[in-house]
Amino acid sequence: MKPLVCGIGECLWDKLENEKKPGGAPMNFAYHVGQLLGMDNSIAISSVGNDVLGKEIVEEYDSVGLRHSLAVDPIHCTGVVEVKLKDNGIPDYDIVENVAWDYIPFSLETKQMASKCRAVCFGTLAQRSEFSRTSINSFLNMVPKDCLIIFDVNLRGRYYTKEIIENSMRKCTIMKLNEEELPVVCQLLEIEEGTPEERCRKMMELWCIDTVIYTCGAHGSFIFTMDETSYRDTPKVNLVDTVGAGDSFTAAYCAAILKGWPLDKAHQLAVDVSAYVCTKHGAMPKLHQLS
Repeated sequence: MKPLVCGIGECLWDKLENEKKPGGAPMNFAYHVGQLLGMDNSIAISSVGNDVLGKEIVEEYDSVGLRHSLAVDPIHCTGVVEVKLKDNGIPDYDIVENVAWDYIPFSLETKQMASKCRAVCFGTLAQRSEFSRTSINSFLNMVPKDCLIIFDVNLRGRYYTKEIIENSMRKCTIMKLNEEELPVVCQLLEIEEGTPEERCRKMMELWCIDTVIYTCGAHGSFIFTMDETSYRDTPKVNLVDTVGAGDSFTAAYCAAILKGWPLDKAHQLAVDVSAYVCTKHGAMPKLHQLS
């Protein structure tokens, strides 16, 4: 049976330098997993508005072959994020509130997807609203026991709480965070000072997490499992922007693990894919399937 991999959460347009591109971390994840494993194997789950931007994002997903379950909200508009790039290419986000992806329903269709899911990625941002948070947790509660549950912390603005982070950590098998997020999460969780590895492993121990992915931008990345530590340098590339780089990293690692690849090989693929995405505009450039 082919693996069904889901991204559930925010679906939006990133408005960047007078152009707009589809975005939302779980959507980017689903797209890149689909490119690597085959587009029939992934699906993006969210909600869009009954508006022009909603219709355009559906058309965009259809044009690139991304399967989707996008509920149409008759009241709230499609999500938009204004993205401004800092001098180092790192994006800064201005996120519109009370939009369609704040109201993701847990439908019969979504329930059926959860029951067949081999891997699912979610984050904190779409949990800012109680409505979507309830749906996401309902989905996570329905997945099979051997499902990879990937919590991409993805802190944005003020849209997270200690309770949301802790609950997400209890549910996940894989947690992904970056060098800016680690100290914030540790402060919220009252994890004392230590090396990044010590702090990550403390979280693994306290919340029974199998794997922590810790990315450090240009300074490399780590993947910690119960038995192994993997480190890779970040390749030097002609940087365009880093939008979606972390999402593609997570997607590539997940795809490789589902293919049965060992940790070191899966980590290298994640690094290579993420570096490539940094050489392109936007979060969803064209990749190639895994052989």
